[in-house]
Amino acid sequence: MEAIQAFIGDINGLVWGPPMLVMILGVGLFLSLGLKLMPILKLGAGFRLMWQGRHASKDDASEGEIPPFQALMTALSATVGTGNIAGVATAVFLGGPGALLWMWLTALVGMATKYSEAVLAVRFREVDERGAHVGGPMYYIRNGLGKNWAWLGVLFAIFAAIAGFGIGNTVQANSVADVLEANFQLPHWVTGLILMVLVGLVLIGGIRRIGHVASALVPLMAISYVIAGLVVLAINASEIPAAFALVFKHAFSPIAAEGGFAGAAVWAAIRFGVARGIFSNEAGLGSAPIAHAAAQTRDPINQGMVAMLGTFIDTIIICSITGLVIITSGTWTSGVSGAELTSLAFAEAMPGIGNYVVAIALAVFAFTTILGWSFYGERCVEFLFGVKAITPYRVLWILAIPVGATLNLGFVWLVADTLNAMMALPNLIALLLLSPVVFKLTREHFDKQKSLGVQKG
Repeated sequence: MEAIQAFIGDINGLVWGPPMLVMILGVGLFLSLGLKLMPILKLGAGFRLMWQGRHASKDDASEGEIPPFQALMTALSATVGTGNIAGVATAVFLGGPGALLWMWLTALVGMATKYSEAVLAVRFREVDERGAHVGGPMYYIRNGLGKNWAWLGVLFAIFAAIAGFGIGNTVQANSVADVLEANFQLPHWVTGLILMVLVGLVLIGGIRRIGHVASALVPLMAISYVIAGLVVLAINASEIPAAFALVFKHAFSPIAAEGGFAGAAVWAAIRFGVARGIFSNEAGLGSAPIAHAAAQTRDPINQGMVAMLGTFIDTIIICSITGLVIITSGTWTSGVSGAELTSLAFAEAMPGIGNYVVAIALAVFAFTTILGWSFYGERCVEFLFGVKAITPYRVLWILAIPVGATLNLGFVWLVADTLNAMMALPNLIALLLLSPVVFKLTREHFDKQKSLGVQKG
């Protein structure tokens, strides 16, 4: 067993090493420049489209399963999870405050990646035998790159279907069980059973039920967590300028050991900032476009502009709140890591309340991640084995939750993290090869808008 763990650890170091981080950032930068920074410049237009997409128009009713807003919330339900609370804390603990700047840079180029993924997902989606719209990397690889590339789509689907059980299921259930036991003395097995029942009730209703639950829970949990974070930052207001100074200084210069902090080179800030940023916002992994392919829309560009908001909301807003709370509180030098560090930082400013805020946020974030990733896994097994594979996969998914809540998941986490990176490879290759399609569709869309504006004028 130790030999297997060491072998997978070596592969993990390879797939999450400098080449992968450079590739994810490089593809994002290439797409950003090819789109002439449109995702950043059109951020306001994206939010307007999101707001308009809360309900599907009658014209679009036959085109997808859920309104564009629900598609974004489903994608965000899988994206906003333990990475926003535990992942950011780990990045700051291992890479120092400078990791936060690299997280921001990853998100800014990641918006172009997420936009391109959703554009391709809607452009190359199919209708399955149940009449449902299905799409994602496996479909845009097969339909966009042709039959000779189909094997790459198969690889993506295999990696994603298996990785989901780790990254989107057992690891999330385990995080919830840990945090509820620490704060509310709830045994792990009780948490596992409660989660299993709640997830099972939602999954019976398929993507429409997931969309409804996600569109109710995700905005509520995200806004509540951001408000709590802003309250802490208001309490620590005098430390905010110094916190930003630390972030910018240590993104480009090494930081010495201090208190329980072991010290970190610049490379550590880059590595952990980029890796945890991607783990949190999933730009480039190819998971979110599976949800966006189900959107009720005929316009790939509009859905792409809604999709890119996922990266902005996840990293620029939610991860930033976590990172700044940890840095302004001074707890980043305490020697504590993960969710415990975030709890400590909130409790420092709000004694007796802060740790409960983090516990409840983590529990809800992880619950919605289990829902979102179940949908991704289902679509992948459907691509591989057809519609008949969905129900067995769903049953396995639900049964894995109590197992994850009660086991030591060090090995599961390692395998899932490795497969997560391996999902990204086929997707990034497809994004590069299909980038001319994204650029062409985008150019035509905005040229048409311009000409319509001139005619109206």
